[in-house]
Amino acid sequence: MKYAVVKAGGRQYKVSEGDTIEIDLQKGAEANSQFTFSEVLLFVSDTQTIIGTPTIPNFSVVGKVFGAVKGEKIRVAKFKAKARSRRVIGYRHSLTRIVIETVGKETKGTKETQETRVVKTKTPRKKKQV
Repeated sequence: MKYAVVKAGGRQYKVSEGDTIEIDLQKGAEANSQFTFSEVLLFVSDTQTIIGTPTIPNFSVVGKVFGAVKGEKIRVAKFKAKARSRRVIGYRHSLTRIVIETVGKETKGTKETQETRVVKTKTPRKKKQV
C-alpha cells in the first residue's frame, strides 16, 4: 500500500491514490484542473519509507479538482438570561474537493540532497577563550 502525508492549508492529510479529500477553499483551483501538493511530509510504499525534514525535496502528490463544495452547517446560539434575547446564526465553511491521482511523483528542479541541506543550516559559534 502506497500513501503519503501532505500539508495543505495548515492541516495534514494522509492520502493514497483514488482518495477524495476536502481542503480549505483554494481560490485559483477550477473544476477539472490539476492540483499539486508540493509539501509532502512523508511517503510510504511497499519497499521504502521517506521521511521529510520537514518536507521531501522534489516530491509531490497530484490530484484533480472535483469542485467547490460547502461543509456541514454549524449553528451558533447566543442566549442572555432574563433579557428575552435569543439569536441563532448558521455558518457553512467553503471547501475544495480533490481526488488524488498519483502519489509520490518526483518533480523536476534542483536536486538537493540531505548533505547539502545540512551544510546550509547554521552552526553554533565557538566561544572565544580569554
